[in-house]
Amino acid sequence: MSINLEKGQKISLDKQAGVALTKVIMGLAWDAVKSKGFMGFGGSAPDIDLDASCIMFDEQGNKSDVVWFRQLKSSDGSIVHTGDNRTGDGDGDDEQIIVDLTKVPANVKSLIFTVNSFTGQSFSQIANATCRIVNASDNKEVARFNLSALGSHNAQIMAKLYRHGGEWKMHAIGEIGNGRTFDELMPQITPHL
Repeated sequence: MSINLEKGQKISLDKQAGVALTKVIMGLAWDAVKSKGFMGFGGSAPDIDLDASCIMFDEQGNKSDVVWFRQLKSSDGSIVHTGDNRTGDGDGDDEQIIVDLTKVPANVKSLIFTVNSFTGQSFSQIANATCRIVNASDNKEVARFNLSALGSHNAQIMAKLYRHGGEWKMHAIGEIGNGRTFDELMPQITPHL
């Protein structure tokens, strides 16, 4: 059974899923707000390009690799981004990052997931923005985190997957920020390591 996470909440992924997770999918979904004042040329809503990223950190808090729209696979092959969605059109996840937990190198302690509005819209202009963790072996949702929030920010540190006591846990961070890519969030990410 899926749990709706709140900012700051931590869960054991294995306990929540009821089984030891080996491969998870972090899905990101969103829709454009189609209201007066946000219309683009021709009366339609402007495209919203949200980007999901996963940054890998070692025990010392050093960035060891990153998976994002410019690098769709980690150098060790344990994490794969399914590709950049530039509009949010369609049903289901608009972007996915697939993590094979069995292949994540032993020196990697944390995986930080971020979302940035590459086109610059604030989250007040983005509807139904969510991230979720899915058990890839049975496609069952383990946890969901609502990212939509009114405000002028255009980036968010979504969540952290981390090793603790021999298992993977999730921390729903939900910290807001600004920036078109994960690089601009690095000063805010560091305290969460």
